[in-house]
Amino acid sequence: EATSGELKINGEKFSPDSDVKIGYLPEERGLYKKESVIDVMTYFGKLRGMRRAKAWSLRYLNQVGLREYAKTRIDKLSQGQQQKIQLGITIMNQPDLLILDEPTKGFDPVNRKLLMDIVDDLHRRGCTIILITHYMDEVEKLCDNILLLKNGTACAYGKVMDIRKRFRYKNLDQIFIDIYGNKETTRA
Repeated sequence: EATSGELKINGEKFSPDSDVKIGYLPEERGLYKKESVIDVMTYFGKLRGMRRAKAWSLRYLNQVGLREYAKTRIDKLSQGQQQKIQLGITIMNQPDLLILDEPTKGFDPVNRKLLMDIVDDLHRRGCTIILITHYMDEVEKLCDNILLLKNGTACAYGKVMDIRKRFRYKNLDQIFIDIYGNKETTRA
């Protein structure tokens, strides 16, 4: 139970009974490692009430270049491949709100772009995305508003361009370095 505050989505207090579909991609994967990719994806799809979970999963696997691994056990995949599977499970119900915690950590540039393009497509279709990342190029590409926290304190919050103006039009990488590299930071 929350100790204080409330969560509102689209101005309405959120409850687990609401119709809002939420997707959450944790930094650490939570997959059934001894099962096949397609079985795991289909299972999670059916938990979300998808009648065509297997067909959706196969289309997604094709999109991310993993179709040939559909019958492979999860524990036989690389960490990056497992992260692609985890993302597929996270977005398969077309969430209204998508929370991504370090979604491209450890990815090579090709796979980072592939996953960020998928997330960008969801954003263009109206999905609200909360992105937790240290990759400021991802922030520049996807985010309308940003919050930079240091030791639980908001050091910068607002629209990307407003924050860039406040920091004399530096790029977000340099702003990140300014905030996290300094022992003291002024509060936003």
